[in-house]
Amino acid sequence: MGRMARSFLQSLLKLVNSVIGLVGMGMILYSFWMLRVWFRQVGTFWAAGPGSTPPWFIYTFLGLGVTFCLITCSGHVAAETANGHCLSCYMVLVFLLVMLEAAVTADVYLNRDWQEDFPEDPTGRLNDFKNFVRRNFEMCKGIGLVIVAAQASSIFLAMMLRALGPDCGSYYDSDDDYVPARLPLLKNHVQHTPYVADPHVSSRNDSWNVSILK
Repeated sequence: MGRMARSFLQSLLKLVNSVIGLVGMGMILYSFWMLRVWFRQVGTFWAAGPGSTPPWFIYTFLGLGVTFCLITCSGHVAAETANGHCLSCYMVLVFLLVMLEAAVTADVYLNRDWQEDFPEDPTGRLNDFKNFVRRNFEMCKGIGLVIVAAQASSIFLAMMLRALGPDCGSYYDSDDDYVPARLPLLKNHVQHTPYVADPHVSSRNDSWNVSILK
């Protein structure tokens, strides 16, 4: 029963963790598209000059996508091995990511001049992204809730899987290969050495008996 519950939690954690990976891949693809448009605008990589403002929004978006994918990979490894240390590291990474998202969301909602906290975006993609969110607020709100729910579920499932611990019996092909760590005291098998009679001694005893009878 414990092995079935552990396998179910591992599969469920991988499934929920895949949602985070899909979001990360989407962010990476969108970042590449924004970089392509940006490089077309400036002509070449260095046409803007060394003193120009770098496209920080695109790089930040790309970095977040890579971070999501790395966390997804670590989550799949932790779910497959069910190792306590791997699961703990995975929970810490997801928790820090949730705290970062919560801080950015609180700054946007509570601070009216939140745009002043960020440097100027020379690409204009930040304004495009902001306008897109405003036009499709309900859809973006639903996507955000799905992402937060997936992250919270990942932490909860990792905690449950860590409480169950790894499956030690999965390393043996069958029950015959498994040797218990402790054997009962009443079943100590003592090996008795077989007794082999010496033929010379037996022949001497026979001759001695014959001489006595005579």
